[in-house]
Formats: sequence, C-alpha cells, structure tokens
Amino acid sequence: MAADLGELLVPYMPTIRVPRTGDRVFKSECAFSFDSPESEGGLYVCMNTFLGFGREHVERHYRKTGQSVYMHLKRHVKERNTGAAGCAIPRRKNGKVFLDLELNRDFNGEDFEYEDEAKLVIFPDHFEIPLPNIEELPALVTIACDAVLNAPSAYKKQEPESWDEEIQVSRHARSLRQLDNGVRIPPSGWKCQKCEMRENLWLNLTDGTVLCGKWFFDGSGGNGHALVHYKETKYPLAVKMDTITPDGADVYSFEEEEAVLDPHISDHLSHFEIDMLQMQTKTENGHHTENNSRPRVSEWEVIQESGMKLKAVFGSGYTGIKNLGNSCYVGTVIQVLFSIPDFQRMYVGNLQRIFDYSPLDPSQDFATQMAKLGHGLLSGLYSKPPMKSELIEQHQQKGVSPRMMKSLISRGHPEFSSTRQQDAQEFLLHVINMVERNSAGSENPSDAFRFLVEERIQCCQSRRVRYNQRVDYCIQLPAPFEAATNREELLAYGAKRREAEENMRAPPEPVRARIPFTACLQAFTEPDNVPDFWSSALQAKSAGVKTSRFATFPEYLILQIKKFTFGVDWVPKKIDVAIDVPDFLDLSRMRATGLQAGEQELPDLLPPIVLAEDTRDNSMGSADSPEIDEAAAMQLAEMGFPVEACRKAVYYTGNMGPEMAFNWIIAHMEEPDFAEPLTLPSMIDLGPSISDSPLGAPPLGNSPPEESIAILTSMGFPRTHSIQALKATNNNLERALDWIFIHPEEEESDVLSDMAATEPNGFSNGNSHSNSTVSPDREAAGPRVKDGPGRYELFAFISHMGASTMSGHYVCHIKKEGRWVIYNDHKVCLSERPPKDLGYIYFYHRLSSSSTKDTVPPNPLRHATF
Repeated sequence: MAADLGELLVPYMPTIRVPRTGDRVFKSECAFSFDSPESEGGLYVCMNTFLGFGREHVERHYRKTGQSVYMHLKRHVKERNTGAAGCAIPRRKNGKVFLDLELNRDFNGEDFEYEDEAKLVIFPDHFEIPLPNIEELPALVTIACDAVLNAPSAYKKQEPESWDEEIQVSRHARSLRQLDNGVRIPPSGWKCQKCEMRENLWLNLTDGTVLCGKWFFDGSGGNGHALVHYKETKYPLAVKMDTITPDGADVYSFEEEEAVLDPHISDHLSHFEIDMLQMQTKTENGHHTENNSRPRVSEWEVIQESGMKLKAVFGSGYTGIKNLGNSCYVGTVIQVLFSIPDFQRMYVGNLQRIFDYSPLDPSQDFATQMAKLGHGLLSGLYSKPPMKSELIEQHQQKGVSPRMMKSLISRGHPEFSSTRQQDAQEFLLHVINMVERNSAGSENPSDAFRFLVEERIQCCQSRRVRYNQRVDYCIQLPAPFEAATNREELLAYGAKRREAEENMRAPPEPVRARIPFTACLQAFTEPDNVPDFWSSALQAKSAGVKTSRFATFPEYLILQIKKFTFGVDWVPKKIDVAIDVPDFLDLSRMRATGLQAGEQELPDLLPPIVLAEDTRDNSMGSADSPEIDEAAAMQLAEMGFPVEACRKAVYYTGNMGPEMAFNWIIAHMEEPDFAEPLTLPSMIDLGPSISDSPLGAPPLGNSPPEESIAILTSMGFPRTHSIQALKATNNNLERALDWIFIHPEEEESDVLSDMAATEPNGFSNGNSHSNSTVSPDREAAGPRVKDGPGRYELFAFISHMGASTMSGHYVCHIKKEGRWVIYNDHKVCLSERPPKDLGYIYFYHRLSSSSTKDTVPPNPLRHATF
C-alpha cells in the first residue's frame, strides 16, 4: 500500500511545498466565502499556495492553477449534554490531529466535544488519503502535512506584525534633545509650515515644527516635508499629530527608518505644552470606554435600544458582522454600503465574473473580497433562522467575519491597520477611495455619492469674487450650540455643574443640547472666513469669505454631524447634541447659481513666491513697509490681543476698520504664528495670467505617482489631463483637482506634447471608464456625477456611543422593506425606536427616481447667468 501511495503522489511531488517562514496558511476561512473547517463541506487548503477554499470554490482554483493536491480539514462538533445553559468551550476528542483553529461559532451547551479530521485529496478524481499516514507517505509529503497542520492560522501570524506591531524603543528616546525655543502647539488649526496641508501632520519632537508626511497609496498623505526637515536638521523623532492618546502615540524615527516606541513621550510632548495624561481610557469587552467622566449610560441604552425586547431577523440582507475588537466602525460602514443597489450590483451581481477573473491570490484582490463580503451579507447563507426544536432566545446569530477584508483594505494605513477604535466617517471615505482606485475600466459604484460643490470666494476689500468647483462625497454639518432650543436648561446645568465641582459634590444629571436641523443647514450655508486669503485684485493678503452651495446633487447624499473636537487642554471631546434630523429633505434652494449679474471676478493671477532671504530683509523695514491703521490696531490690542496680531489683522483686512480686523483675529487666533510680527514677502513677477504659464509651476522631472493618476482617472478625468495637473501642483492631489477645474479646456496638442515624455508608447489617451450614462465627448469637462433633484429620504444612519472617536462603539440603523433594522455587530434585530436624533452619519437616497437623470458634468467654467 505504501508503494502504491508513493507512486500515486510522484507526479504531484513538484507542486507540494513545505510552508516557509513568511508563508501564511489560510486554514480557517475560504478566500471566496466564509466556509471554514466547521462548515458542512469543510475547507480545502492548497498544498502549494496554502490558500483555503470551500467545497464550492476548490474546483475553480484547480481549473485555474492546475494544482491537484489539497488538504481537506473538517471539524465535527457534537453536543454531549443538551438543554443545559452555559458557554463552555468544546472539548477535544481526537488529540491526534492538531489544527490550531479558532472556534468560528458560538456554543450554547454546557459541554461539547469536537473531533478534527484531515486528509489529502487529489483532484480531479477526489482520491482521498487519510492523515496522519506517516508510514505510507513520502517523507516530503509527511513534513509538508505536519507543517500545515501545526502552522498558526494566517491571521494569528499576521496580527502581531500589522495590527499589534512589535515596535522597538528608539535609541534616541532617552537622550532626545529638545530646543528651548518657546514653541507651543495649539490644540487645533495645525497645518504644514511648508505647504499648509492640514492632514498627515507630524510634530518634530526636537524643535516643534509641524510638517506633512509622505504620500500614501490610498491618495492621502502629504508632500514629505517632515522627511526633508530631518535631512536638513538631523532631528530624528516625530509624532503623528492626530494619534496622541493617553496610551501613547505613533512615533517615527527618521534615522532608524521605522515606527518606534518613546517611553518618555509624555515628557517630550509636555515640552510643547501638550498634556496627554489628562485623558484616561480603558478597554472593556472589545470597546474603548472612558473613565475620566461620567458614563454615558443613557446614550448607550438609547442608541442600542437596550431596554426593549428586540426581535431578531434572519435571511438575505439581515446578516451581522462580527466585531474583531474595536472594528465596529468597519461593520457599520460595510452594512450601509451593501444596502445600496449600486454596490450590490457591482460586487454581488457580478460575483461569478469577479471570482472567475480573480488573481492567483484572491485574498489580496479588492474586488474579490468586496464580492465575498457582499455575498456573505446578502445571500442569507450565514443568517439562518433557528430550527423548530431550538428556542429563538437560545439561537445565536453568528454573522460573518470581516478579517480578510479588513486586513486588505487597511494594509499600509497607519490607523486602520491597528486594533484601535477609529472614526467611521474617515473609514467610509477611505473605502470610497479604494473603490475609486479599483474601478478603472468598470462600473464605479461610488459615482452614486459624488457631487460637485460650488465655492464662492469674495474679497472683502475689493468685493470681487471667484467661483470654484470641487468634488466631494460627504457634507459636514456644524452643530451650532447657540441655536439650541433648550438653552436655558443648558445654562442652568452648567451653573449646577460648576457649583458641584466647587463644593466637591456629585455632578448633576447631564443635559443634552437639542438643536434644530434647520440651524445646522443654516450654519453650513453661512459665509466662512478664508485663512490666509490672497486677493489677486489687491495683489496682497486680505480678508476673504467663502460660501458653499451644491453645483450638483448626488444620487445618495451623506451627511455628517460634526460632533467631535479638541478642547483647549488637548482632551478630545464629543459634543453631546440631539438633532431632529428629518426623514425627508429638500435641498433644492441650496443649488448653486454661478456668477451673478453685477459681480466682478477676481483676476486670474498666481500668488507671489516667498523667498526666505527676502522675508528677513523686509522684516528690517524699508520703503515698502506696509501702511497700517495703528489706531485701529491699538483699539484691538486694548481688548487683550497681542499687538503684532492686531497689526496683521488690520493689514490683511485692508485697513477697513476694527470690526473687520476683529473677525480676522477670531478666524486666525489658533494658528501657531498668530502673534508673530508681520513680514511681507518679496514678489516675483510671474506674468499677468495663469494662461501665460499653463502649468502654473515648473514641471517636475519625474512622472507623478501612478496611484494619484489612478485616483483622478477613476473620477472621470482623462489620463493625460490628470498627469498634467499633478505635475503642475507638485503631485498634490487636492490642488490637482482645483487645477483641473481651472484648466478644463487645454488644447489637445499642447497636452499631448507635454505628456510625450511621461506617457508610455501605445497608451490610449481616452478615458478608461465606460459608462453609458455619460457622453464620451464630455467626460473631459470634469468628473462623472449623477445630478438630479435635491429631494431625499433618509434610509440609514450610523450612531456613535462614547466621548471620543478613539473610544466607544458604533451601530447602524437601516430602513429595509419599510421597517427600521438595527445592526449591532453580529446581532440584527427589528428596531423599535430608531434614535435618529443621536446619529453621527446620515444616508439619504434621492426621491423622484423617474425624474432623476444621469448627467454629464457641468462646465467647470460655470459663469453662465440664467
């Protein structure tokens, strides 16, 4: 028999591998489904790639790769004593085979036993060889089988590396030199001191400079000024600004070229007056909670509808998502996305095509994993009602695990790859970004969210205006406390709380501010001050105000209530508000109108380039000293503001009086250079107009990042135009979008000649997207949008419980078949009282679908008057 088995395996010996260091063995879950060794058909592990496949998908892998030898793993779970209550872990009956598998189900019996079974299966004849079978198998096969059986599951091996990284203490932490330069970091208003970016900011722990980090693959990041600063100064350590928590912060060592630990991070941050130890957090039951304030019992109970007997629901569309530990933000976002027909059609409707054309490693393919997760949620296979003999109260909803999808979508992201709680809105935009990047040449479901915002900027001194359009996916609504309808109650609560603190008594019951939704919309449409506005009409900095309107309305509207902020003590806080969000919404009056009769446009000129040496010369005073109304400046200084800040306010508002200057002070008082003396930059003559210099900046010598090009092309812009925009803006994605809108009609000959050095030979100059609803000859005008009426109906909302985005728990409510359903991790139930007034992110779908039309993008020149 041994000779027979040896001869049988000889043709397949070259394809059987022993797992090496770094190989991940997927023996707990199928790459295409949520089948596991506990499933009825078990799991098949390829003995060459170590990928796992359920019975339904193993044949596909065999046909595609020709790999014939698989290890079949099956776990049999049996209940020994029925009817007893408890949550005991099953006992192993068969000790010969060790699979090192996580238990994928919830057990409700007092005592269980399980038996593991493994065997080799040879395709296509399904010849089976039971394991262990040491005497009859060749030595190489025996070693390979033992290695697979005893290897940790893929995610047990991955988590220490990518989730709970084994980060080492930096050798610079103990002896770090910090300059006594008086730098104080404010709790908000940060921006890169080189390019004024406001994301991915890093604080150098030696001199306190705040600079942007590198460009990430997902389109976020910066221009790498933090690294440039290190090369100039050799100051080694920097901390990421938005990761500072009581438990630590993300610290990077430029000299060691890796993330590091800084045991003295609290002292190093306090050098810049950042007190991280005032925040106290702990983790309970997988959810981050706070212990520095009174527990928000009412909020948790109301949002989770804890006091009610909720009826569990099962079947298609009612499948929960397991919480991996602070991963509820992932589950809520995914549940809402797959309740939208565009995502269902793209990933579930095309399931077989996606699976058939998946790469050799489907666990690393975005479309495959989205299709797998969507099918798991919508098929009903993992949300089955209890059997007749089983009590509904005892029946556990299992849900599906997003582990494979989360590992893929968060790879390379410093926040989402961790096990910490994250902001659901940031993750939602990250997923949309990933969908954009992976939809080139195919249907893009995120088109349903995309819309254009018209921004009207007015110079307060010259009264001239500029109209711009930008792409957006989410509207952020302020929550104006001053508009609260229970303001007197709030004032009384504040007085009682202060009295209790003074007398060392227990604080009173908290009072939640109740703000009308109309007040939030009104605050959104109110003019905002533009920081560091440079008026091309005055050729100088001035006061500017900006108003925003909808240039187009999306098919699905996302509204976020801005509930989170930083206090002056650097403690992240959540604004406790209740907003009467309506079921039906009409935003028609917020549609943009474009340039109006009688309005004069600001000249299309570039701001001056600042030269450091000339700045120092100007600070000495010269014939070009600015004219400043000193009387107005002193009037403001008497109010307690720094004199230099008052002089800058008067100058930048064009000497228009103390009131205008006061508004400038309020808008800029949190900036790091607020109180520094006024310095005027030298100006370099750049020519009269942008049109004289099409690029607007010297082109870079190298090609823009392919990831950035893919993001722009996925939004409907031609590849050549996208490359030109990135080269003109030093690869800054946000500025590149603005550049495209300003230069929508470049001559094709100029574009092609400029791209000649960048484009590979034979690359098509056309748009790679195919969308029958968009006219091909108009795609160059801007991104694809699905414009229509501004009337909407609420169909989903995500709620947050807790006092910070770094802690708490998320659940979502979705309206399906005319009834509200609550999705709380793996539990899915009919909602009795959906807490719509306590939501964080709201999702609306457009009404009047018969009149809704997919339109070509409007002309970004937008200056037509109707």
